[in-house]
Amino acid sequence: MVLQGRKITVGITGGITAYKAAEIVSWLKASGAELQIAMTASACQLITPLTMKVLSGHPVATDIMDTSANWHAPHIDLADCELYLLLPATANIMAKAAHGIADEVVSASLLANHAPVFCAPAMNTYMYENPATQHNMAILQERGWQMIEPDSSGLSGSPIRKGQLADIDTIKQAIVGFFANASKLAGKKVIVSAGPTYEFIDSVSFIGTRGSGKMGYALAEAAAREGAEVVLVAGPVSLNDPPGITVKHVVSASEMQDAILDEYDDADIVIMSAAVADYRPAKVADHKLKKGPENQCLEVVLTPDILAGLGKQKGSRFLAGFAAETDNLEQYAQGKLKEKNLDLVLANNVLEDGAGFDVDTNIITAIYGDKIERFPKMSKKKAAKEIIDLIVKLLG
Repeated sequence: MVLQGRKITVGITGGITAYKAAEIVSWLKASGAELQIAMTASACQLITPLTMKVLSGHPVATDIMDTSANWHAPHIDLADCELYLLLPATANIMAKAAHGIADEVVSASLLANHAPVFCAPAMNTYMYENPATQHNMAILQERGWQMIEPDSSGLSGSPIRKGQLADIDTIKQAIVGFFANASKLAGKKVIVSAGPTYEFIDSVSFIGTRGSGKMGYALAEAAAREGAEVVLVAGPVSLNDPPGITVKHVVSASEMQDAILDEYDDADIVIMSAAVADYRPAKVADHKLKKGPENQCLEVVLTPDILAGLGKQKGSRFLAGFAAETDNLEQYAQGKLKEKNLDLVLANNVLEDGAGFDVDTNIITAIYGDKIERFPKMSKKKAAKEIIDLIVKLLG
């Protein structure tokens, strides 16, 4: 789960072991990483871009001037990642990176990159030991590059000395270790609620709320990527259970409350993103109600206010709630923050284009303490990452 949703760029250069990138990319894809692949012209002669496209599930950048629909600007798009993996790293690519040369898509994306770089050198022993190569590697390490040290056996045409690409398992362990150590919520238990709730009138009909659950599911996945133990309490949704996350499926508000309280004692963070129905029928018929007079009255009563109840017994827990509004967004959200004893309210105007129900984007306003932070429209996955990062920041 540590690699689930992690955005990783893989730069492949023209070393003879370029074919081993296929195994790494295949493993990263199977581990749930979101991949971008760049290949030099020399790499394309050793392993085809089509192979890497099939294994990664994404287009492969081979030309810095590619203006196809796949890329806005390849070297800039590739630099948008959480980790840049360079393998095999030839003496040539490290020399270019050390001295700021950007004459093809891999070197250009490295120059534009701000993410950590994991570099797996592979070349002839004498090339590796050459003072120029060692100097360039030292420059890159001073800039924060992590070298995955090459092995010391099996080089053709030279003594058994250093230069062979590191063992595949060593490279995998380095990647997993990086994200595990970078996990911001390791050791924390996070409860996330998602989706709508339904309150039955009879065995067939119900009243309920709108909600796809997409925001809550994205939050659960984002928290899990940061190393948290996540329990997702989901109302009726049409989404697949995310891997590595405990999912409790519920229908009504009372069922959601019970499921959350079952996990609440040892929880550190609770994020209530579910759209919980405010009312339920006072009585539930034990049979299907037939059509009757044109006008009928349905008596309803309040459902439990789950978030307010959690706020009353908050203790040291961090509580975040969502406020789906149609007007007076910030005023209502600030009231909710104080009335329910919350640490954070995430408000959105559901009438605003791109912030409503059943869409893949959201426009969040975060309210905490006396601060208001407004975010632009973004995908719910990106919004989830921003929210988790904000929670980490507020937790200190």
